[in-house]
Amino acid sequence: MAGDLARARAGDDAAFSRLVAPLRQELHAHCYRMLGSTHDADDALQEALLRAWRGLSRFEGRSSLRAWLYTVATRACLDAVGRRGRRAMPIDLGPASDHAVVDATPLTEVAWLGPYPDAGLPAGPAGPAARYEQREAVELAFVAAVQHLPGNQRAALLLFDVLGFSAAEIAAMMDTSTTAVNSALARARRLLAERVPAGSQQQALRRLGDARVRETVTAFATALERGDADALVALLTADVTWSMPPLAQWYRGRDAVMDFAVQVPLTRCPSWRLRRTSANGQPAVACYVGPHRTAPHTAWSITVLTLRGGLVEGLTSFLGAEHVRRFGLPEEWA
Repeated sequence: MAGDLARARAGDDAAFSRLVAPLRQELHAHCYRMLGSTHDADDALQEALLRAWRGLSRFEGRSSLRAWLYTVATRACLDAVGRRGRRAMPIDLGPASDHAVVDATPLTEVAWLGPYPDAGLPAGPAGPAARYEQREAVELAFVAAVQHLPGNQRAALLLFDVLGFSAAEIAAMMDTSTTAVNSALARARRLLAERVPAGSQQQALRRLGDARVRETVTAFATALERGDADALVALLTADVTWSMPPLAQWYRGRDAVMDFAVQVPLTRCPSWRLRRTSANGQPAVACYVGPHRTAPHTAWSITVLTLRGGLVEGLTSFLGAEHVRRFGLPEEWA
């Protein structure tokens, strides 16, 4: 690494690329946690790497290259937070709908939280001091809650609890005091305790085991493809929720969810095909819709499943072919 660092400082961009390549995935995940959008994470990471390339001569080696890059990336994200505000979910905008809202209009003026393709994200904590596993920290409930934090609290929490940096290191990164970092961290933890479930999806998935998770996801996909309302309702918890950003409407409870399911996806959408994937550390399906079973189907959504005890307690359908494309999946299923 020392050789590449010296070459990069001398202007060798290939050497710089080699230096940052092992850290790209985790830096991108950090930017997503900060910003709630893969598109924004792309922009922030690109900006951070450009700043790092231009400022590499100022890296004196007092901290690790990883810590320095996290400093640059965090500051780029904080600049983005200041410009764009936070990402929202439908639950943030109003109460649940009791009955199906047909032909709802997308709210394009809202900055919506987006799904995260986590295929390259490692399991386990980032370091011995981290309180969260890396996949726990991209779960929808966690990322959605983090969006409610001011930028400094968001950064302190993610750097300390997810990435395992010390308060002193974070103070240096954010050009503040250790006392200010500890205060921001305490406030952030209080808010997260109110908004994030006590048990993570990683814990729930491990209890179920891979085979049971696959069975549940396959049963959900089969029920939707066959238009089988009875099979679908049998998979849902009594307090299930279903939201579909960029639509503002969302549903809570088995009756409301099934009213929507029966009136819209099971009747108004002629044919479904679903492909299993993984998003935000959770099981997910890419949904395609077509005019009939043998016709080509067009990408419709990435639907993320939240599971509890072998049943589905949450469905979040991120509508739009662009989300499917981000998962490396085709926009058309012939």
